[in-house]
Amino acid sequence: MPDTIHIQGEEGAILELAPNAITQFIADRLAKGYLKRVNADGTPFVEDSVRVQPPPYASKGEWVGWAVHVSQSTDSPIAPDDAGALTKSDLIELYGVNVPKK
Repeated sequence: MPDTIHIQGEEGAILELAPNAITQFIADRLAKGYLKRVNADGTPFVEDSVRVQPPPYASKGEWVGWAVHVSQSTDSPIAPDDAGALTKSDLIELYGVNVPKK
């Protein structure tokens, strides 16, 4: 486990934090896509594991983060505020790939 991690703030500043300094507020902002984990030089951080779609019963915040994450590889990425304005059902319908349709 690294001694510190780097997070790019909403205004672009890069913060260096100890993993145990990640508060619930910061974790929520990371999950929703407001904050991004980066390398020390600001380049995108590549996770060792693949991000997995949340289950239908997951929180709306998890679905907001998933929508932001998935949409980054499309021609029209969604901002966290825009994703947060959608209902959880809308997020699941628009960004869920393994969710049974009604």
